[in-house]
Amino acid sequence: MKTLYFDCQMGAAGDMLTAALLDLLPADQQQMMIDRLNHIGIDQVEWKVENSIKCGISGKHADVLVGGVLEADLLEEASHHHHHDHHDENVHDHDLDHDHAHGHHHYGMDDITAIVEKLDASDQVKERVLRVYKRIAEAESYVHQTPVDQIHFHEVGSKDAVADVTAVCLLMEAIGPDQVIVSPIHVGSGHVHCAHGILPVPAPATAYILKGVPIYGGQIQGELCTPTGAALLTEFADKFGPMPVMKVEAIGYGCGNKDFEQANVVRAMLGQTEDDTGVVPELSLNVDDMTAEEIGFAVEQLFKAGAYEVYTVPIMMKKSRPGTLIRIICSEENKLDMVRCAYKYTTTIGIRETTTHRYTLERKEETVETSMGPVRRKTSKGYGTEVSKWEYDDVAKLADARKESIRRIRRQLDREQG
Repeated sequence: MKTLYFDCQMGAAGDMLTAALLDLLPADQQQMMIDRLNHIGIDQVEWKVENSIKCGISGKHADVLVGGVLEADLLEEASHHHHHDHHDENVHDHDLDHDHAHGHHHYGMDDITAIVEKLDASDQVKERVLRVYKRIAEAESYVHQTPVDQIHFHEVGSKDAVADVTAVCLLMEAIGPDQVIVSPIHVGSGHVHCAHGILPVPAPATAYILKGVPIYGGQIQGELCTPTGAALLTEFADKFGPMPVMKVEAIGYGCGNKDFEQANVVRAMLGQTEDDTGVVPELSLNVDDMTAEEIGFAVEQLFKAGAYEVYTVPIMMKKSRPGTLIRIICSEENKLDMVRCAYKYTTTIGIRETTTHRYTLERKEETVETSMGPVRRKTSKGYGTEVSKWEYDDVAKLADARKESIRRIRRQLDREQG
């Protein structure tokens, strides 16, 4: 399985992720990708990528020119403005409101959407860019108690930020990993100046985006993970955790602007992992006083709460009473939520836990254009086998509309796709 691992022990920002992904590519492909980014259709934006060294580690540093001016220069000018206004030398310049420096427009989702629609990129890239911004908009909406459609982006809405998000989405499409794993994220400590004032690190929007994600602080004073970086990582990550056992084929380093006592880099590692195996909790509970409808409803709620699998088995209980065994397979992180859900929706007074080894196939869903319209198809492969299956809901909808059986619709789809 083609696996991409992001090592975020020094946090993450959009430009650092861009540089790390570029550094994964062969040299000739790097220049081709930079040329592609510079002609993707964001007005007045140009990428500048150069070699950089942080604590002896060589990598790439990616910067954006807006109207011929480097992003770093805009930030420095904004920093001087905040220093003048706030009399504070500890301004974290990469998260300042650029409007003070160059009168940049505060973009809303409509403005972002208009830019994205004009990009010379695939529909998948455009959709990803908008999804990243929706994550940021939802976070800002929560933090400021403002409806999403009224959110005006500050630091993450300027053209250089749009370029960062677009670049990462385009590079991820080009690299095409089967799965993305992200390490626990170092967010930094201290405080940061932004358009809304002095905020703690992680900034409120960043903290909201990273809910449920393993993060940590430390002794580094500064904002190491920006809202843009957080939104990109949570959009693409299939899971968070330690580096898996993998045969590494390429390593990329994305260098940040600042210098710390630790290397200010994001490391991206691309390679092959074995077919997915894992150890997961299996929860079991017995009930003998619930109706079939009640059990069915409980199973639905467990799936909605994030269970991998829920199934029932008829059993014989005390005093020869017929009962039902409900078994739940879930992630370790979601285990307590499953326990709470089981107690809420069933009548059990005890839950048992065992450990189960899972061997799962790599799964991918795609939408296939057919003579009957778009139909989703799921493909699973691994351990020397590959199987495909048409999405039941789509097939059932076609069968109902055409007054045909599900079997006939599936056969026609199979014939068309060879």
